[in-house]
Amino acid sequence: MRAVKRMILLNPGPATTSDSVKLSQVVPDICPREPEFGDLMADISTELTCLVADPEHYATVLFGGSGTAAVESMISSVLGEQDTIVVINNGAYGKRIGEIAEAYGLHYLEFKSPSDDAIDLDVLEKFIQASDRTISHLAVVHHETTTGLLNDIKAIGELCSRYRIDMIVDAMSSFAAVPIRMQEMHIRYLAASSNKNLQGMAGVSFIVAEKNKLESLKHRKPRNVYLNLYAQYKYFSEFRQMRFTPPVQTLYALKQAIEELKQEGVKERYARYVNSWTTLINGITRLGLTYLVPEQYHAKIVTSILEPDCAAFHFQEMHDYFYSEGITIYPGKLDRLNTFRIATMGDIAYTDIETFLERLEHYLTSIGFAKREEETGDVSDKR
Repeated sequence: MRAVKRMILLNPGPATTSDSVKLSQVVPDICPREPEFGDLMADISTELTCLVADPEHYATVLFGGSGTAAVESMISSVLGEQDTIVVINNGAYGKRIGEIAEAYGLHYLEFKSPSDDAIDLDVLEKFIQASDRTISHLAVVHHETTTGLLNDIKAIGELCSRYRIDMIVDAMSSFAAVPIRMQEMHIRYLAASSNKNLQGMAGVSFIVAEKNKLESLKHRKPRNVYLNLYAQYKYFSEFRQMRFTPPVQTLYALKQAIEELKQEGVKERYARYVNSWTTLINGITRLGLTYLVPEQYHAKIVTSILEPDCAAFHFQEMHDYFYSEGITIYPGKLDRLNTFRIATMGDIAYTDIETFLERLEHYLTSIGFAKREEETGDVSDKR
């Protein structure tokens, strides 16, 4: 079969995929109620669990939907009427968890932290201690792609363990790259999706959780239908089927993506991403641009870069220029600063980042930014 036109996706997901992942979707039509397809989903669930936990004690629950579907399933299904959750907000996706809790009328407390610096664990602990309500759960985004910040979920998990708090982790942009071990990190529930570091196609999200925690939800009154976590878990345990129609071809692609991850290795994949990130940082620094999160707190998968201080700069024009060159970039999500984001995840290599940097230099020169810096020597402060 002919190769598919390759686009370099430098947005924070969906990521660039291999041709073999794309073409794995070209399969004979099958009814998803057939045992053969149930075997496929069961195998995928086990493989995903093994990436972060022991499948004897943990299970992966699959949903058709974006990553937010899995996060909403966790938040809406796990908390009881009297429970209170602390939601760490240090970016757009932590904020979104709070919005979900608000929409369901849940008891939640928002802990705000800077989006470009590490969480102060002492302040977080005092926040927990000061609550009038007993804290039952805490939700945190592992890799906050608003800026590229990597939250220390191991340390947060230890804090949660001391206070008998169940930690819920949005690992959408860290799963299958940054190493995670749920038991050691005291993670009770974890959400991720098929289309980021797994390098599959968009359309499948999932939750990994302790089996005894899933069973404890048995008598909890459902707040919704499609996203009910226990119902989805129980139905698959009994029938090896999703309750509702799954994205069939997307699951075949996920199976292939998992095989390619196993061939490469999680640590090796992350090392490839880091190599691309290093290339990116060296390049933007040379061009006079700066990024937000200090290296020691950076996930090195998505980077938030300050827009150039140049009257001729317009993000949409730059986006359109890159898109015409087969490269997709993404705007920032910060209110206080004008930024754009570059991801180094997916089926890309440092050579793709070098291509991006060549085009970026051309664009900056065309709007007068690079020329002005050469003339004045006014180079932005860089980390």
